[in-house]
Amino acid sequence: MTLTATESRDQTIAALSAGQRFLLVTHENPDGDALGSLLAMAMLLRALGKDVVTFIAADDLPLSYEYDWLDTSEVVSQVPTDLEERVVVFLDCGNTERSPFVDQAVAHEQLLNIDHHHDNTRFGTIDYVVEEASSTTEIVWDLARGLEVPLTVEIAEVLYLGLITDTGRFMYPNATARSHAMATELLAAGIDGNLIFRRVYENLPEAKLHLFARALSVAERHLGGQLTLSVLTNDDFEQCGAPSGYTEGIVDFLRAVDGTRVAALIRETTDENGQSYRISLRSSDGKIDVSKIARAGGGGGHPAAAGFKSELGRDDLIELLCTQILEQS
Repeated sequence: MTLTATESRDQTIAALSAGQRFLLVTHENPDGDALGSLLAMAMLLRALGKDVVTFIAADDLPLSYEYDWLDTSEVVSQVPTDLEERVVVFLDCGNTERSPFVDQAVAHEQLLNIDHHHDNTRFGTIDYVVEEASSTTEIVWDLARGLEVPLTVEIAEVLYLGLITDTGRFMYPNATARSHAMATELLAAGIDGNLIFRRVYENLPEAKLHLFARALSVAERHLGGQLTLSVLTNDDFEQCGAPSGYTEGIVDFLRAVDGTRVAALIRETTDENGQSYRISLRSSDGKIDVSKIARAGGGGGHPAAAGFKSELGRDDLIELLCTQILEQS
């Protein structure tokens, strides 16, 4: 039976209220919304006297410089031995395959799935997916009201982090009147919004500056300018002295180029399975759903922002992107 949004919200609040021991997880390579919703939920539940374990995979720690100011002192990278006694809460995770916790979670008896991705696979025993929410932190902000937990400065800070990053600093179409109302309430709670902004978007490492310059210098236009992309190789990262996490923000510059409908950053990666590419996608005009393109490549995301990983070669990848754009044109 399909539940209404109100029924799903009520079920989620009831489960969070009734549970005593929780394990909180999010997707791999966590972004601002994943981290914000994860840490905010942990603080909400602890305010209610719950026993909470917050999990981030060892491969995703330490956090990149944009987020290294966050308090991760209580985060663990090992599955607790009492997992079967805990309610598992997935936050900002469209499907279990995006989480390093997938093997343990699939068969878990009580699993809450709290998310805003429109292509969420509804894998929980309780699914609370609010597609119209700007971010998962917006959902957690609303749940805080339902749980009657006052917003402390610490909770408000991490909620604001998820809000500004997933709305592109309120520039994306998902920034609604409700998003701005949330921002108003968080600022009223006493946070320093400008300080959070500077921590995330300024204090730029010099190596990142060089990587940005490299990416912009090799930008390509395809389909008469509808597709603007850059390809960064392992050599580019090595020559710039930049880790892979320093690519954050590049695709937004490509998205801003006049005439662009879809922007793509294609970055080479090498792991135990060999060489592959990670592709970040952005839609510029709101008419191309880049999550459909990402799903064609085995990934997912939002209509305006999505991504996937591929073992296709460079030219085949670009051909895939062009074909998918033309199918929606």
